[in-house]
Amino acid sequence: MNNQFSLQGKTAWVTGASYGIGFAIAKALAGAGANIVFNDIGQTQVDKGLAAYKEDGVLSRGYVCDVTDENAVKETVAKIERDVGVVDILVNNAGIIKRIPMTEMSVEDFRKVVDVDLNAPFIVSKAVIPGMIKKGGGKIINICSMMSELGRETVSAYAAAKGGLKMLTRNIASEYGAYNIQCNGIGPGYIETPQTAPLRERQSDGSRHPFDQFIIAKTPAARWGTTDDLKGPAVFLASSASDFVNGHILYVDGGILAYIGKQP
Repeated sequence: MNNQFSLQGKTAWVTGASYGIGFAIAKALAGAGANIVFNDIGQTQVDKGLAAYKEDGVLSRGYVCDVTDENAVKETVAKIERDVGVVDILVNNAGIIKRIPMTEMSVEDFRKVVDVDLNAPFIVSKAVIPGMIKKGGGKIINICSMMSELGRETVSAYAAAKGGLKMLTRNIASEYGAYNIQCNGIGPGYIETPQTAPLRERQSDGSRHPFDQFIIAKTPAARWGTTDDLKGPAVFLASSASDFVNGHILYVDGGILAYIGKQP
């Protein structure tokens, strides 16, 4: 059974994995034996990522690459294949969110979110699939969201992009499943990260932050998720244990999507 989850000798590219969810997933894949490569938008971010991986004892290679730039992505794929090998596992993790009411959001901001959160996974997947076909298979994991299923105030662009990413996931599975390529998604719930820390701070009177109260009440697990909660699902979807799982979105959300909420 352990062999089914081994990633020994596999090359895994996790986009935007200098920190946060992508960093945690990359460390999990490394722990299962994968060779880790990652990218970020600038050299400063890449250098910080390399230092963080080194501190945690993970060997990695970092590349400066804007995943919305098709030519830059093609060049990066060529570098990865030259330096490490054909990409066996792709995790489309890079993403942004702009919390702006829809009627106040500029078209430029909407397009930027869609470009990073939806167009980029298309561009990067398109670039690595030919190598996967030649090698006889591969794994693509798209980092979706609960907003792939739900709407919420101020996140029209993000929800539109993540909903589209869910369908891109299913379409890649449909087009390339016959080549032994499995494309699945992970939909994180509300995860404890430095970015969400202000939303979990205790108030001056000792009570929970109102948004923290909202999330706890809506989640059957009665807690926020941690990046550790995403590690097992990522390894599963990257490994041969999931060879007959294709076009699936695995929501790691503590049950929030299954729950109507407590009666007032």
